[in-house]
Amino acid sequence: MNQADALDIVQAAIWTVIVASSPAVGAAMLIGVGIALLQALTQVQEITLTFIPKIVAILIVTSLTAPFIGAVIFAFSEQIYSRIEHGF
Repeated sequence: MNQADALDIVQAAIWTVIVASSPAVGAAMLIGVGIALLQALTQVQEITLTFIPKIVAILIVTSLTAPFIGAVIFAFSEQIYSRIEHGF
């Protein structure tokens, strides 16, 4: 394995993390923006108001997109195992 192979593996790993976490991050971002807008409109500045809706949204989105997340991680694992099998 040389430096190019190591960089390819690191790039694939980072991309896998980004793609696998994007549904949960997107849901948290949408809920956060919605609650921030609600707080700005009603002038209720409670800091802890965002935590419970975000947690619930992340749990729901993660449970609904679990097959997608598993497929992304499985594809990355197959790619790495294939590289190990064929000697990079």
